[in-house]
Amino acid sequence: MTTLLAVAVAMIVGLLLTRVVKLVNLPNVTGYLIAGLLIGPYVLGAVSKEMSEQLGIITTVALGFIAFSIGGEFKLAHIKQIGSKAITITVFQALAAVLLVDVTLFLFGFDLPVVLTLGAIATATAPAATLMVVRQYKAKGEVTSTLLPVVAMDDAIGLMVFSISIAIASSISSGAQMSFVTMVAEPILEIVISLAVGGVIGFLVALSMRFFKSKANRLCICIAAVILGVGLAKRFALSDLLLCMAIGAVFVNMRDDALNVLDVTDSWTPPLFMLFFVVSGAELDLSVLPTVGLLGVLYLVARSLGKYFGAYLGSSVVKASPNIRKYLGITLLPQAGVAIGMAQMAISALPEHGTQIQAVVLCATLIYELVGPVCTKIALIKAGEIVPPQKKADKLKKSMV
Repeated sequence: MTTLLAVAVAMIVGLLLTRVVKLVNLPNVTGYLIAGLLIGPYVLGAVSKEMSEQLGIITTVALGFIAFSIGGEFKLAHIKQIGSKAITITVFQALAAVLLVDVTLFLFGFDLPVVLTLGAIATATAPAATLMVVRQYKAKGEVTSTLLPVVAMDDAIGLMVFSISIAIASSISSGAQMSFVTMVAEPILEIVISLAVGGVIGFLVALSMRFFKSKANRLCICIAAVILGVGLAKRFALSDLLLCMAIGAVFVNMRDDALNVLDVTDSWTPPLFMLFFVVSGAELDLSVLPTVGLLGVLYLVARSLGKYFGAYLGSSVVKASPNIRKYLGITLLPQAGVAIGMAQMAISALPEHGTQIQAVVLCATLIYELVGPVCTKIALIKAGEIVPPQKKADKLKKSMV
């Protein structure tokens, strides 16, 4: 099968599986992941491992657009309303996940490099899964409004924590001497440069809108900007997520009509996002499940509890509403692309422990990406920000009376 045929098969099976999961009220994201598992090299083999790797560029570009879309949520007027609250909640839930995973794994006697690395990876939340659920069900309300910036900022904190933790873990594993430069200065510099480069591209995008007025031209500009951002990030070892988020954030704050442009961009991305999830599902190797054992179970439980109670505590500190306290933490469970990327980095940084770390993260990704979107949907329904189909039908009947 050629790569183009693999893309076609991935899209067709992904679409068909959304009809299946709809019968049991599961999000489309879950259908895409199951579709990927079925056609991937580890189940039916319709898409080989080599083809899956060739389709990796789709995953890279999709993550760029996901970050760009989330960056569009950082409008200053909106951030001023929930800014300090969202930052506080983000810090609490991220660090609580790190702390609880680190302490739990350490108490059970696992190697310190593994403990530190998995603790840092625990911070990562999958913005794609969350964004897809919010869009699919048109969720609106205070939990959703808080969730999107928290998910966006979460990866910024996660990347910094991971960069510091992996440096310490690598030094412990190799016996090398630790330094302030490798542990703190270099990770912070990477984050600052990523944001700065993204900000410059975002400024140029906003400036170009003065000369290009049609929807088609503006869409082309946004696509070119995101691909440029991802390309520069890969070329100079920067964070493509942070860089593309900065593009969206600067652009949305410089143009009054930015939201209209983002709507046009959003109308272009659903097929890309679908392929992203199908390819991600195809890359999940079910054979890693037996190798995970106690380490994987502890990671899953500790991270989930850390996210939930960290969000609850952060929400309590900023005196957020009861709905945010009760339901926000549940929506932060999904984990995918960023976590898998961190695990890949761990393989090269920690040769002795990388395979074990990757197995745990892949297993966790499989479970979180299947269960996480469902939990997000349920939490937003409980919060009253997604209207269940039956209630929609009842409202329609009443309006017709």
